[in-house]
Amino acid sequence: MAAGTTREKILENLVQILEDMTADWDMELDDPIGEATRLMADLEFESIDVVQFIVAIEERFQRRGMPFEELLMEDGRYVDEITVRDTVDFLDRHLGQ
Repeated sequence: MAAGTTREKILENLVQILEDMTADWDMELDDPIGEATRLMADLEFESIDVVQFIVAIEERFQRRGMPFEELLMEDGRYVDEITVRDTVDFLDRHLGQ
């Protein structure tokens, strides 16, 4: 996926990745995965799941080496929560470069 990728397309791809990742998890979601979905609180992500999510993003968008620390860290510490919207914003900034 190259420059000019829209936010809607990014969101669509992220939802597909997350649905694929969580398809066989024994989990009941109140709402479908969307921009407000929280990876830790709603999808019960653990650190290994975040790593797998990043790898899946790099593969789907065919971009390696994006500065994921911007998404995962704040003031030198890992963030407690990441939303799908946070990830869309991050990718929207970096995919066009």
